[in-house]
Amino acid sequence: MIEIYEFLRSFWVVWLMVLFLGIVAWAFWPSHKEGLERHGRIPLEDDENGEQ
Repeated sequence: MIEIYEFLRSFWVVWLMVLFLGIVAWAFWPSHKEGLERHGRIPLEDDENGEQ
C-alpha cells in the first residue's frame, strides 16, 4: 500500500511539472506573442466610452 501511495505522489509531481512547462511553452510560443501583448495592454488603454 505504501508503494502505491509513493507512486501516485510522484506521479502528481511529474504531472504538475509537465502542465507547468506546457503553459510556459505556450505563453512563449512566437505565434502567440501578438495576442498576449495585446491582452497585456488592456489595463493601460482608455475606455472607449470615456468612463473610468
